[in-house]
Amino acid sequence: MSAPTPAPTRPDVPTNPSWGLAEVAVAAVATLFISTFLGSVVLSVAGVEDTEDASLALIALLQTTLWVGMLGSVLVVLRRRGGRLGADLGLRLKALDVPLGIAVGVACQLILVPAVSWPWTTLLGRSSDELREPACRLAARADDPAGIALLFLITVIGAPIVEELFFRGFVQRPSVARLGRPLGLVLTAVLFGLTHFQLLQLPALVVFGLVLGLLAERTGRLGLSIATHVAFNATTVVTLLLLESSLEDQCRSVLGAVL
Repeated sequence: MSAPTPAPTRPDVPTNPSWGLAEVAVAAVATLFISTFLGSVVLSVAGVEDTEDASLALIALLQTTLWVGMLGSVLVVLRRRGGRLGADLGLRLKALDVPLGIAVGVACQLILVPAVSWPWTTLLGRSSDELREPACRLAARADDPAGIALLFLITVIGAPIVEELFFRGFVQRPSVARLGRPLGLVLTAVLFGLTHFQLLQLPALVVFGLVLGLLAERTGRLGLSIATHVAFNATTVVTLLLLESSLEDQCRSVLGAVL
């Protein structure tokens, strides 16, 4: 059996990262452990037993514990290998990345997600309201300008940057180098989808992860995938905040249909 064909050389990124799949696996386990431990501490100090009862500020703090695990484990690996977070993961942005990323991200949210999700939710006998219910729950907590700003900070700025650094920068590169481009991209996209822990959204997240992976692989940098991810998440938030006359009424109607 022949070895996987390596991806062609790109000027912006080393084709053979200094870390391998074993270190990716260790980093993933470390991320899970660190975020779980820190999250438990945060909930204990706040006196909250269930995240359903958590405020938006507390959810933001819990999200930060996940980012600490992701970036912390990546930094440890890169430091051991003599690498740098930006250079080795391809953290570069070019002028066309922003407008192109906005176009691709909005199209993925408005066209790709419904197209992929409809057969899946139909098969499971679930509704479109249930599909957007997790995002609706989160947005419902942003009931003032400070809450809206915090929601944007978490979902539109923080999550895309950290997740692209971890998945497309840290996980995808050794996966493609060791397993070949098709399998490496699919593996990264599946891991990206699974870490969101949302069954109804899983197929759309995996397909969107493939789009992000292809963008990062084709350009050899993360600028375009980050811009696309930002636009994708921003479209969700803006849709929930602006397209309905009352976010509270919208979310109450959605929750009433699923509870």
